Amino acid sequence: MQENPNITPITATAPMSAETHGGRAKCLQRLVRMNLPVPRTVALSFDTVHGIASGHMPDIKAILAQFPEGALLCVRPSSEDPDWGGPGAILNIGMNDARFAGMCETLGEDAASALYARFIEAYALHVARLDPDMFDEITSDGAQALAEALRAYEDEAEEPFPQEPEVQLQQVLRSMARAWEGTTARLLRQAKGAPIDAGLGLVVQEMALGIGNPDARDGETGSGVLQLVNSQTGCRQITGRYLSQSQGRDALSGGAEALYLQRDPRGPSLEEEAPEAFAEIVAIAKRMRRKLRAEMQIEFTIQGGRVHVLDGVRVQRSNRAAVRIAVALAEDRIIPREEALMRVEPRALSELLHRQIDPDAERDVLGRGVAASPGAATGRIVFTSTAAQASAARDEPCILVRRETSPEDIRGMQAAVGVLTERGGMTSHAAVIGRGMGIPCVVGAASMGFHYRKKKLVALDGRVLSEGDFVTIDGASGEVLAGSPPMLEAALDDSFRTLMDWADAVRDIDIRANADTPMDAQTARNFRADGIGLCRTEHMFFETERMIVMREMIFANTPEDRRAALDLLLPMQRADFIELFRIMHGLPVCIRLFDPPLHEFLPTDKAGMRALAEALDLPVSDVERRVESLSEYNPMLGMRGVRLGITLPEIYDMQARAIFEATLAASREGAPVVPEIMMPLVSAKREVELVKARVDAVAAEVRAETGRDFDYRLGVMVETPRAALRAEEIAAHSDFLSFGTNDLTQMTYGLSRDDAGRFMSEYVQQGVFPEDPFHVLDPDGVGELLRIGAERGRLAKPDITLSICGEHGGNPESIAICRDIGFTYVSCSPFRVPVARLAAAQLAIRDKM
Repeated sequence: MQENPNITPITATAPMSAETHGGRAKCLQRLVRMNLPVPRTVALSFDTVHGIASGHMPDIKAILAQFPEGALLCVRPSSEDPDWGGPGAILNIGMNDARFAGMCETLGEDAASALYARFIEAYALHVARLDPDMFDEITSDGAQALAEALRAYEDEAEEPFPQEPEVQLQQVLRSMARAWEGTTARLLRQAKGAPIDAGLGLVVQEMALGIGNPDARDGETGSGVLQLVNSQTGCRQITGRYLSQSQGRDALSGGAEALYLQRDPRGPSLEEEAPEAFAEIVAIAKRMRRKLRAEMQIEFTIQGGRVHVLDGVRVQRSNRAAVRIAVALAEDRIIPREEALMRVEPRALSELLHRQIDPDAERDVLGRGVAASPGAATGRIVFTSTAAQASAARDEPCILVRRETSPEDIRGMQAAVGVLTERGGMTSHAAVIGRGMGIPCVVGAASMGFHYRKKKLVALDGRVLSEGDFVTIDGASGEVLAGSPPMLEAALDDSFRTLMDWADAVRDIDIRANADTPMDAQTARNFRADGIGLCRTEHMFFETERMIVMREMIFANTPEDRRAALDLLLPMQRADFIELFRIMHGLPVCIRLFDPPLHEFLPTDKAGMRALAEALDLPVSDVERRVESLSEYNPMLGMRGVRLGITLPEIYDMQARAIFEATLAASREGAPVVPEIMMPLVSAKREVELVKARVDAVAAEVRAETGRDFDYRLGVMVETPRAALRAEEIAAHSDFLSFGTNDLTQMTYGLSRDDAGRFMSEYVQQGVFPEDPFHVLDPDGVGELLRIGAERGRLAKPDITLSICGEHGGNPESIAICRDIGFTYVSCSPFRVPVARLAAAQLAIRDKM
């Protein structure tokens, strides 16, 4: 063994690491260093196992020489990260006819037969790769069943079952090594985040049998698993099972025969049957938690009353459990707070903020789309916003199903518990609004059949669902499910709040929220956002009474008529802003002036046009002509944003007045409010000059009328590549630049964010894009524009405030880019604020490591 350092007996001083021998081998070494009762074990390195797969077998006799003669062995996988998996363990290697005869004397025929038969079946299926049905006809027990298993193997393999332990071990090692390097196994572990060249180690361990002679009175014998926390909640709770006369992890599938660990009114327990062994195992678990600095699951065997620790693995945990476990370890001073923060995946926090489908629930999948807004919801299918509102009025949860949503669907989205669309991607209307509202949303589910006239939804397998049928959408996976699977409720407990407090103490970039309504603002405040980074004022106009006035303004033929209509909207807009300022008291609020094209406020069908004509007392033909005149070939690049504010300045005049009057009203109740006013879709310096002049004029009017002074900041939303390139001259007239990365990505790539979902997954799969650029900020193209814009903006104003306010603001990778450029803050949907807070904290911690 000394000649081959890649075959290493696991001792306290043996040279090994998780990077060379895998996490299981390294954990076993730590257990050995703790003087725990670990059976003798040999570790094979990644290089050795790779060599085995290539046909270079190590010295098998040298491995066997490490164990007592006649010992039965077990081989387990040892990947660098246990989550990457590996081949299943093979137990009882070395069992043969001669060993069986000897064990019949010591353990009894039934126990010896069970050990031998178990090995034959595992060897046949996982090593010899024989037909799994070959053992189905064996119905007898004991020695008779063993004899039938041996005959079945010989018939299927056309050779006797191998008797030499050296041959058995060699074939097991070869099978496990080749299984790891197979295509299927590689793809599975890559899906879990493993690199393509991830290595596998193997550990060869002496068996502590867990099976003995039931007639002998030499103490309890069996096997089990134990952990100190609940895997779903993370709460302190001894969980697991124990099964007498068993091996490996049999206890977990032992059914009614398996014992509870602690005393339990539901049945017998190990604590009652073998109190000393139980106490020893619990004490070992507590030592492992403190020494290994993690919650561990122990696989143990009791042999004649004596405890053996076979393995220790990190407890499998839900995302909500991961938070509680990390916080508890830090509060118990086992790990520092910074490490606790690093142990929680930021995206995992979304699970705590929303209802989720129980991970143990069966999933009847109807179809799949883009997971656009996290959480899960069950409701009856409805196909119109009107039907959604009617359903909500009856207190019946519904899922709003649309081809794609538009601003007219806002009320329906508010009434629904979830949204499913045929079209769209991560930054489509439904996705953005869904995340802002905190409702689950699946978009781009074009593989399903959407039949709106018939009010039918057709699943991938051809099943037809009608309006009123129950479905469930999972906004985390993008799946659409039949029926009503069991749910887990949101869990914003003390551990979550503690973790967020620790994150805020170390992060060095502000996290604001995109909030369009007082309800959004309250959510942002509850999630401890550092202010509002984007208030999209147009969303305030979609209430029914406001929509009518807005349409009157659109149909006005003169500036005077437009002002008259806008004067009706002024008090409504002012009231909204006052409420925002009150909710966000003491925190900055950035209000974007009106952005969307006017046609979005007009009906698109005949029925809607007739209703509008009646409301405005106009001929239907006039309404149709006006709708047609406002239609555009590419409205997202047409008459919207600052272009609308320059050609129809009365709109921005009204909004500026509403902001300033609200500022004065809210300032009476506390510290002065300093609103931030943002111009959308700017591409030229002159646009900024024109709008700034009018806003400043309105400010002067309000000051003169009220006799009170106030401050405000005026900035630009950088959404066009030209604005980023000309940032130096634009910044000269601005207090801040906020990069709207949704539109900036769309214009940089020449992609429609509403249509890219049709082909984006294929593009990512084929490596055209590493990620969906509407989901993860493109560092090379869009990111370069951000850097250019920041550098040039600072040339004009070194202290100018820089930020992003697109949906990328809640993405950890995107936050890293913004922080690297030196942005002051990022802004994202309210329900993504906790994710961003944790991601920002982790970036700050990494910089100090």
